[in-house]
Amino acid sequence: MPDVTVKRLDEFEAIFGGGFRRIRAGLGITSFGVAVIELPPNFTSYPEHDQSHDAQEEVYTVLSGRVTLRVGGEDHELDPGVFARVGPGEKRKIITGDEPARVLAVGATPGEAYRPPEFTEEGAAEPIHAKK
Repeated sequence: MPDVTVKRLDEFEAIFGGGFRRIRAGLGITSFGVAVIELPPNFTSYPEHDQSHDAQEEVYTVLSGRVTLRVGGEDHELDPGVFARVGPGEKRKIITGDEPARVLAVGATPGEAYRPPEFTEEGAAEPIHAKK
């Protein structure tokens, strides 16, 4: 049998009210992180964060809609076909406008074996619940 996994987006386990699809775990990827983030219109609650804790660099691209990627006090408009790389130490935040958006996020730590965050595993508790 060929080593291949094929799934539709709606077949991946979702957390955060359906806003985060566990693509990496659902496809069995072990070398890098990948997720689809689905955000409603006028969404400003995406957490500002950096990746200093695991030194991951991340790449974002919009699959549908458009977002503002806020990094280092600067706003970058992303729509389909535009890619952005954010270094591990940079605080980042994603904000939507008047339409929903679907964002593909890919991450890994340069020069190191990938260690997936526990919350990205299928069946794992969402981070908010895990801290209680």
